[in-house]
Amino acid sequence: MNTPITVAAVQMVSGTDPDANLATARTLVLDAAARGARLVVLPEYFVLMGMSDRDKLAIAETPGDGPLQAATAAIARDAGVWLIAGTLPLRADVADKVRNTTLVFDPAGVCRARYDKIHLFGFSGLGERYSESDTIDPGSTPVVVDTAIGRVGLSVCYDLRFPELYRGFGEIAAFALPAAFTAVTGEAHWEPLIRARAIENQCYAIASAQGGTHPSGRKTHGHSMIVDPWGKVLAELAQGEGVITADLDPAYMASVRTRLPALRHRVL
Repeated sequence: MNTPITVAAVQMVSGTDPDANLATARTLVLDAAARGARLVVLPEYFVLMGMSDRDKLAIAETPGDGPLQAATAAIARDAGVWLIAGTLPLRADVADKVRNTTLVFDPAGVCRARYDKIHLFGFSGLGERYSESDTIDPGSTPVVVDTAIGRVGLSVCYDLRFPELYRGFGEIAAFALPAAFTAVTGEAHWEPLIRARAIENQCYAIASAQGGTHPSGRKTHGHSMIVDPWGKVLAELAQGEGVITADLDPAYMASVRTRLPALRHRVL
């Protein structure tokens, strides 16, 4: 990849009906493709934000088989884009738990990569409590995938707080971050953490969020954004459903790495 290429982040306010959520995702991905996007990122839990954290157990699928995966593959194929679909609930080996999984589909709808979320969110305070480990079995393996925009590191939501994960990707063109940040933690930390990870790794960040009030009453922060290797926010959507796009420019990324060769200066 030597010329600028358009990427997109989709923001959703997913509800309790997987079919309705998939229909919304399809509309928004097709919109992104119509704007010229070659790679599109969907948010965490795009197929379901249930009334209870346990609701996702009922729709969990076997890896490689199931209507949710088939429908998502069809979205990628019909839009003709690389689709980072994060996340879907896949069955785990542990009883009463799922893997919170990002699947990457190529423009033919073929699954090219799978990433199981490694870091599980836990938070208690300010009237909220979350414990993903109650229903999710964590992954253990970082994943980088070759796409139309180059090498992309895969991460999900809470992973953002662990910079060592991103360092482990090596030199990448971008990292994808499907997320469902809470309103409380998002207001405090979302933007500075995304910009820091992009600056540290001198790459683009494509962060696709849930952004609104869900049927359960849960409020998510939104503010999907695309950030360049200098830490500049190129595009952002505060709340509600929609699509943002920006151009990933390999020449600009190379110039940042040449002018400030921090990646080559690493000693640890």
